[in-house]
Amino acid sequence: MPCTTVLAGRLATNDRSTMIARTDDGHFDEKRLIVVNPEEQMKVYRSVESHVEVVLPENPMRYTSCPSVDPTHGIWAATGINAANVGMTATETTTSNPRVLAADPMVELREAKDGEEERCGGIGEENIVVLVLPYIHSAREGVLRLGSLLAQYGTYESNGIAFNDENEVWWMETIGGHHWIAKKIPEDRVVINPNQFGMDSFDLEDAFGAQECHLCSADLKEFIAEYHLDLNQNGKFNPRDIFGSHRDMDHIYNTPRAWFMGRFLAPHTYRWDGENADFTPESDDIPWSYVPERKVAAEDIQYLLSSHYQGTPYDPYAGRSAEKSGIYRPIGINRTGVTTICQIRSDVPDEIKGVEWVCFGSTTFSAWLPVYTNVAQMPDYLSKVTLDAETDNLYWVSRFISALADKCYGSCIQSVWGYQDAVNIKGRQIVLRYDKLMRKSGDFTLTAQANDELCAMVRKESTQILNKVLRSASEQMKNGFSFADTCVNK
Repeated sequence: MPCTTVLAGRLATNDRSTMIARTDDGHFDEKRLIVVNPEEQMKVYRSVESHVEVVLPENPMRYTSCPSVDPTHGIWAATGINAANVGMTATETTTSNPRVLAADPMVELREAKDGEEERCGGIGEENIVVLVLPYIHSAREGVLRLGSLLAQYGTYESNGIAFNDENEVWWMETIGGHHWIAKKIPEDRVVINPNQFGMDSFDLEDAFGAQECHLCSADLKEFIAEYHLDLNQNGKFNPRDIFGSHRDMDHIYNTPRAWFMGRFLAPHTYRWDGENADFTPESDDIPWSYVPERKVAAEDIQYLLSSHYQGTPYDPYAGRSAEKSGIYRPIGINRTGVTTICQIRSDVPDEIKGVEWVCFGSTTFSAWLPVYTNVAQMPDYLSKVTLDAETDNLYWVSRFISALADKCYGSCIQSVWGYQDAVNIKGRQIVLRYDKLMRKSGDFTLTAQANDELCAMVRKESTQILNKVLRSASEQMKNGFSFADTCVNK
């Protein structure tokens, strides 16, 4: 998917939690948040997209999932946190260059024809979460399991995948059809990745030695040497240059997003604006990770993933009279299905470490709701989503709010900000209250009750803002006219 990813190590965050977050930017794909219990996990996965069949291990764990409501093209689980408090988001669509793809082609489905048997394709975004998340007990273990699956089955697309547990965050990128590299994010850093091959440094010696912070395909050295993939002049190993691609369209679609996020995280570390800027929206060498100039909270990640270049000349809401308005692809885009922050906390008991912040629809206008993941099922307001538009679930209500607010941005955006703040504040208050209650009582089944209360709150707040933006949009309809207008137009 054409998505945007943000990763945060525990020493980079305000509460020493780890966070992985990604916008799932499909084609107005209806999404829901559910819990998949062990008895509901299949024994054999058959891909709709590639027809590959994967026999799955015994004893899967419970996990949360954000699947597509329409199962026609597969599950597309997107993201989740499992019972071992391991988070996963998959996949960020990335790019590979022609040299890589010639040496290790994508494993694409070849249908039966002309007397030849069908050749299955590899694994991909449709199924990666389902194949990995229920079976891993750490972020590192997630990398290793997915790496073994890639070696066996290959992939039909370029992928970026993130894993987190209480202590570690790992980022993994596929290379061609079967190869991959993965890196543990330094604890004090935040990573940004907008639909490009991201990693700009990698320690091959560690990957083939102690493997403390780097992992990769077993034959990666031989692969690079055999196909003359290393383009670096100074001996520095830069995966982005070796495995990635640099296209002109990146300067419209990808690099501006990296520029805006870097500008937010490290405003004084580099020059971001003006003639003497270190980086511009069209720079190909914008850093992949930063030590943020201040600790990062969940709200900061929400801001980044909801942004549209506000405060810059590129804001699409600045007005079409502005010369550069809307020339770059925003981060908070209209066709986002779901965005989550998988947060694994370190200051609470294991039973409540996992909190998933969920945001449906366009992040610019939608609210972020925190929910506990240690539950047997999610409330209907999050999980019972239909293909037809209605107001009984947060997905469609968020879509309504976004579509209406976009048309009357100037008159209603402050109300939208108030709505987003209200859900954030009240959501945090409910979580804090239940954290204390469950610690004191030892009754961690109250997570389900907490989620019900959270959903009741967001339903009330979302209905109120929908009423406001509907009224505002209605007042600005082009066919508006009143008796008072006759005096003006007379």
